[in-house]
Amino acid sequence: MNTKNLVALSLLVGMGAVLHAVVPGFFLGMKPDMMLTMMFLGIVLFPDKKSVMLLSLVTGLISGLTTTFPGGLIPNIIDKPITAFAFLGLFLALKKFQKSIVSVAALTAVGTIISGIVFLTSAFLIVGLPGPFTALFAAVVLPAAAVNTIAMVVLYPVALTIVKRTKLNKPTGTISQNNSSDHKHMD
Repeated sequence: MNTKNLVALSLLVGMGAVLHAVVPGFFLGMKPDMMLTMMFLGIVLFPDKKSVMLLSLVTGLISGLTTTFPGGLIPNIIDKPITAFAFLGLFLALKKFQKSIVSVAALTAVGTIISGIVFLTSAFLIVGLPGPFTALFAAVVLPAAAVNTIAMVVLYPVALTIVKRTKLNKPTGTISQNNSSDHKHMD
């Protein structure tokens, strides 16, 4: 994993943390997890296992620390790696359609639903739920899936343009001919 990719993933996590912190809770202290959108975007841009593991662990920790759900730290830490690798598996299975905004948007909706199910189930088992599972799923997870999908439709084309212009996912460390000849003139 190169430094440029780490910086890009850090920026995505940072933007997701800000979005996650400013979105208010709207149903029994729960709110849509905007960090999921950034995590999914990071997976789409850098679909390797090391990046996904690092991204999911950091996203889970920050989501857990900024959640308004009572006792939501551990369920977030459990939820994000499971969701990230499920999303990665689905993304890699759709090789033919990976660059399609429709498939990325659909995967975002599916990923958000997976995340909601894993989060609510782990929260139920660890700390209990502040309401019925189905009510929380319908009132929080489904709207979050819609919001995250719309956000991905807006962000994905922008991110692709930035990645193409900056060549973020290309390996670095080679010196170009121009740079090496400049060093000779400086001696």
